[in-house]
Amino acid sequence: MNKVKTRNLLILVHLFLAAFLAPSFLMVGITGALKLAGVDPAIEDIPIVLPADTQINPDSPTLKQDIGTILAAQNIHLDIESVRSRGGKMTTRPTSRTFARINQTPDGFEASLHKPGFQYAMMELHKGHGPALFKTYQLIAGIALFLVIVGGLFVGLLAKPYRRKTLVSLALGTIAFLALGFAV
Repeated sequence: MNKVKTRNLLILVHLFLAAFLAPSFLMVGITGALKLAGVDPAIEDIPIVLPADTQINPDSPTLKQDIGTILAAQNIHLDIESVRSRGGKMTTRPTSRTFARINQTPDGFEASLHKPGFQYAMMELHKGHGPALFKTYQLIAGIALFLVIVGGLFVGLLAKPYRRKTLVSLALGTIAFLALGFAV
């Protein structure tokens, strides 16, 4: 394959991947910028009253089912894919949609239901706290982002009129990244 055909193929692949994954790339950019700007996402917190004799073993291999049973007894039905348990604090996942938290206290267990707003849900997806299938999508999006960037660099380097501009931009971007990330 000659240089022109290679460049045209790379442009086509670059455009397809960038357009197909644009929603994911925009979500990451927007939610990251909102977080850094200090914009707080909305989440509705609703206390759950648990019976005084509620018992949960945070180290149980059936923790997910145990929490599901306790919540179902309170007429709360969540699609629980997993439970994050650390230091007596348990959170059902995914947290990009309605989820529950149960905390072990000296007086027993405290529970609450959390209904995320749109921005909160998007931030949770960004952090990888969404449904398992979306995590797979994000992994593919990450690989595709790498390919889009590398493909864009190759396209710029293969086209003689853009070669110098590509190299200068790459050098300036690398210097800014290193200076702002590690030297300042």
